[in-house]
Amino acid sequence: MEFSLFVHMERTNDRQSHSELYQEFLALCKIADQGGMRAVWTGEHHAMNFTIAPNPFINLVDVARHTKNVRLGTGTIIAPFWHPIKLAGEAAMTDIITDGRLELGIARGAYSYEYERLMPGMDAWEAGLRLRETVPALRKLWKGDYAHDGEFFKFPSTTSSPQPVQDNGPPLWIAARDPNSHEFAVANDCNVQVTPLWNGDPEIETLMERFKTAKDLHGKGKSPKIMLLHHGYVAKDDEDARAAAKTLGGFYCYFGAWFMNKRPVSLGLIEQFTPEEIAGNEMYSPEVMMNNMAIGTADTVVRRLKKYEAMGYDEYSLWIDSGMTFEQKKASLSRFIDDVMPAFG
Repeated sequence: MEFSLFVHMERTNDRQSHSELYQEFLALCKIADQGGMRAVWTGEHHAMNFTIAPNPFINLVDVARHTKNVRLGTGTIIAPFWHPIKLAGEAAMTDIITDGRLELGIARGAYSYEYERLMPGMDAWEAGLRLRETVPALRKLWKGDYAHDGEFFKFPSTTSSPQPVQDNGPPLWIAARDPNSHEFAVANDCNVQVTPLWNGDPEIETLMERFKTAKDLHGKGKSPKIMLLHHGYVAKDDEDARAAAKTLGGFYCYFGAWFMNKRPVSLGLIEQFTPEEIAGNEMYSPEVMMNNMAIGTADTVVRRLKKYEAMGYDEYSLWIDSGMTFEQKKASLSRFIDDVMPAFG
């Protein structure tokens, strides 16, 4: 099993400037590269000061100049917000600038808050249909010339300009949850990224079974990979682990509030939760975080990740956004590289 870092600029209040957050983002990416991680992933979000990533291509181009070996992934581009020609061209340009290190993760998106602002009236079903129309078009545009006559996009014969460095374009990854999404990804010769969020082993096992079923149905002659994107924390001791689990539970309170789109927002920030509100949310209790995620000292994390490897996961991506301080994230990431990754040699 290989390892990667999933990271955004992240904040739940305005105590840090965006410039300071970006420097912290960059520092974590450098640690991942120097530590031998396979990839760095960063996503796309709009008008939210929670996960700040309006265009991951910009970030990845800069990260490329500060790193040497790490692959650079969009985790993920929100397909409905892009025209296929624009996405093909910008991805190809990024692939050129990064010397062929780009990997293109694509999703339908998850936050209705973003849908309402960028694509009013669009729901998750339509977003999924737009994803399914966009993905096959990308490789055809990279090869050119390609004319498209679909439900959402129509254009005459067109070639992506520029064209990517990598043969057949950057590797494609699809964020998948339901069985149909897994089948679409494998049928279109794409890798799969799964995100069980705060859920534990039963969900992680179910997602793997859906992937295996999709491979049985559509994987002949193909070799798709599957990546598990999940929160984790490598602690110095049990007390540190418990504190991290508590903080991560608070992060998920904000995550859930953004997803529900019901809490007041001002200047891109959700109205702050009180400590009592966070403590009262049993869905995200420290116990749930500890039971369901790779949180603990290095030996505990290794045991948990060995289970994921045995299930068949090809990559574990450490989702480091967590509400923790930069110092905590840096310490956990360093321990992950020094004390966890060597166990998978």
